[in-house]
Amino acid sequence: MRTPIKLGISSCLLGERVRWNGDHKLDRFLTDTLGKFVEYVPLCPEVECGFGIPREPLRLVGDPDSPRLITSRTNQDYTDRMNQWARKRVAELEKESLSGFIFKSNSPSSGMERVKVYNEKGIPVKKGVGIFAGVFMEHFPLLPVEEEGRLHGLKFRENFIARVFTLKRWREALGGKESWGNLVNFHTKHKMLILSHSPQHHRMMGKLVDRAKDIPLKTLYREYQGLLMEALGLKSTPKKNTNVLTRILGHLEKQLSRDEKQELLEIIALYRQGTVPLIVPITFINHYVRKYDHVYLREQYYLHPHPLELQLRNHA
Repeated sequence: MRTPIKLGISSCLLGERVRWNGDHKLDRFLTDTLGKFVEYVPLCPEVECGFGIPREPLRLVGDPDSPRLITSRTNQDYTDRMNQWARKRVAELEKESLSGFIFKSNSPSSGMERVKVYNEKGIPVKKGVGIFAGVFMEHFPLLPVEEEGRLHGLKFRENFIARVFTLKRWREALGGKESWGNLVNFHTKHKMLILSHSPQHHRMMGKLVDRAKDIPLKTLYREYQGLLMEALGLKSTPKKNTNVLTRILGHLEKQLSRDEKQELLEIIALYRQGTVPLIVPITFINHYVRKYDHVYLREQYYLHPHPLELQLRNHA
């Protein structure tokens, strides 16, 4: 990457003592592992909105679709105050060129989903969205967002990080200049990655690129980015990955010896059965791509969508 990948993040996840009780929620994966590859922009809605440390806990109350932000003991309503601050803050965040945001789960201000909303009887239902998180996602509908709790699941983790790195490559591919050629070049290098998430979007985006010269550039880029982030928001599966691996094998077929082809077929079958993780067939394929200097496959980001050190494809 020519410039750092910037991620917004709830400050408490970095170990900052900003929670209502003066504590933090340090997440070692985010600081020690992912933190080596990104630059964080920390933010605590409740502190920045003017609430002290420590402070009376807040909670969501009322209609889950439009809850109020209320203090838990004194019942003070801070909904409007938080909304006004949040709308101003997301506008300020535009200049940061964020590639995503990691929210604190279950937070009445920052929870992305399934936040407790209390009814008039004090009974909670997990159907709410934190006030700031809701404003952020409305303002930046195409940005990858995730909660730290879900990032402990390897599939959610890989999906989020793949979206973050792809969005950053997309922005750098533009290079400050929108052109038909830049888009075609980007799409060519990401075909297999898109296919591994959504064959349907792969077809739709292919058709869009085919008629690219007939579409105004700004419209073309807007439609393409929307489809790109929508596609990558869908999770890859062993079935989808097997389809991509088989296609890649087809590209290598003329170069591979009979034994090499048989070995790769066996490895792909083991992956499909869940015996080995995705990194195993990917490692074999990368070996053959280098050995036979296959230019098209060498440039496919499916084979290296994010740093190997993150070990995102090491699970079965």
